[in-house]
Amino acid sequence: MSNKQFNPLFSNPVRLLAPMEGLTDPLMRQILTQIAADLGRPYDWSVSEFIRVTQTVLPAHVFYKYVPELHHDAKTASGTPIHIQLLGSEAQLMAENAVFACELGAPAIDINFGCPAKTVNSHRGGSVLLDEPEVMYQIISAVRQAVPSEIPVSAKIRLGYTDTSRMDDIRGAIDASGADWLTIHARTKTQGYKPPAYWEKIQGFNSLDIPVIANGEIWNTEQAQLCIRQSGTSHLMLGRGAVTRPDLIAQVDKIDVAKDESLKTSTLLWSDLITHQIRFLQGEAKNDVVLVGRYKQWLGMLTKGYMEAQSLWNEIKRQKDKAAIIAALQASR
Repeated sequence: MSNKQFNPLFSNPVRLLAPMEGLTDPLMRQILTQIAADLGRPYDWSVSEFIRVTQTVLPAHVFYKYVPELHHDAKTASGTPIHIQLLGSEAQLMAENAVFACELGAPAIDINFGCPAKTVNSHRGGSVLLDEPEVMYQIISAVRQAVPSEIPVSAKIRLGYTDTSRMDDIRGAIDASGADWLTIHARTKTQGYKPPAYWEKIQGFNSLDIPVIANGEIWNTEQAQLCIRQSGTSHLMLGRGAVTRPDLIAQVDKIDVAKDESLKTSTLLWSDLITHQIRFLQGEAKNDVVLVGRYKQWLGMLTKGYMEAQSLWNEIKRQKDKAAIIAALQASR
């Protein structure tokens, strides 16, 4: 019998889309959550890119910039809920911003203790706080006490900053903080995104009386199942693998269309993905230069998942005209 407190959001294994700065922005979230819904396995929720909290309660337009879904019941067009992620080091200020986010319609607040970026860490944000578990406790508990009790508060961490020597202290801080669940990227800040991920080290957090979500280095079904076995948790957050193979969410649980004809195929062919890529290029952005740059970033990642993407990349990598790129996409069907 599990010692976990019952949380209805975790009545079944959850599958989440990770917050990735400069990657899973609102446009990318819209595309990836739509694909997942179309394949019959929608994400249970996604977490926004972090919103940086520094000196004041941020104005509404900042929250709407990062999470325009707040205008639509905090859900993407396909109905996927978006949880708001905050990053900062001042407990009271974090709490005040969390309260305001909830007033704007945030369904949940997630707190970032995992960002490895030097500029963020140098300003005492993200993963550097893993070396200050007492500050982590203060932030989470302040947010938990400030927001309405029905709104969940979660945290996302790594295994440590330079090493894993503070894992016990981190676990203790999470345990005492009142967090509703915990997501763990199974590497330290120093290890960055370099393989492998140390899923087995997540086991040390399973004694917590809250759900634990595993994250990091999940690129295919086999790695997803290995992560589940080694981490001891059935809950997964998908990151770069979900951008590289947008059908990963459906493949992870091996949806069997042969057993249920109502289910669509769990595989997204390149020809089907073209429509979504064109929709991305027709999405909202500051200007076409930004949009083309963002698309090339995605296409570069797609080359790891689709052979056809490599040919297209070779053709358009120096192309700056959006219409020409769309024409090349249509021709690659």
